[in-house]
Amino acid sequence: MVYNPLELNYDRTVQEIIGFIKKTVHDAKADGVVLGLSGGVDSSVVATLCVKALGPEKVLGVLMSTSFTPEQDIEDANIVANWLNIETLHINTNPAVETFVQTLHINPVNPGSKLATGNILSRSRMVILYYYANTRHRLVAGTGDKSETLIGYFTKHGDGGADLQPIAHLYKTQVRKLAEHLGIPKEIANKPSSPRLYPGHKATDEIPAEYAVLDPILYSLFDENATTKETANKTGTDEKIAEELLRRHKNTVHKRTPTPTVKSLLANIPN
Repeated sequence: MVYNPLELNYDRTVQEIIGFIKKTVHDAKADGVVLGLSGGVDSSVVATLCVKALGPEKVLGVLMSTSFTPEQDIEDANIVANWLNIETLHINTNPAVETFVQTLHINPVNPGSKLATGNILSRSRMVILYYYANTRHRLVAGTGDKSETLIGYFTKHGDGGADLQPIAHLYKTQVRKLAEHLGIPKEIANKPSSPRLYPGHKATDEIPAEYAVLDPILYSLFDENATTKETANKTGTDEKIAEELLRRHKNTVHKRTPTPTVKSLLANIPN
């Protein structure tokens, strides 16, 4: 029997997320939400759910492109925005990032510059979203999913910065199925994931395997608390992948928890 623990009742899942979005926005006495539209599956799903919860007039999509953003991403983002009938702004992020590069005298040849500069781009996107959220009295809706969160595959205070995370409890493969359930075109639902932090950037360059392979492993490790050996046996994968995912999870704890303080440290020290 094939190990497949990720099936969901998608009708119920949609209703739960809609209720969560409505309550969060209502409790904050906000006028709606702002989110980044990338043309990918996560942002398309979050935008669709926000419209179902709040109506199109209370959802602002911000398409933040660079000189290396593929035209297909822009086209896909516009397809979703037009389908949902939401207001959309297109912002060129190049000037903001270039200003940081010049101000910090960043040397692109430096081995550490690629990731650091990519994170500047991610954090610039966060600043842009919060500008529009602040000026319109809205909340920023995040687009991160559980697969990315568990292994720390996001930029702290970048794409990880948001006021609500509607799909953070769903694995990437679940988000893809939810996208199809919501009527999002299959080409977008199944598009390869990419943070687009530098030219040619692909998620599969940085994660141990495709999400279809990773998600059952993550579920076994974190939802069922199985060992790496048990996980490898259940999923039919190399135990080294499970070990690598656990390593990444441990090394990125700081991304998923509040900023440490002296009191929080002392609270964890046995008497």
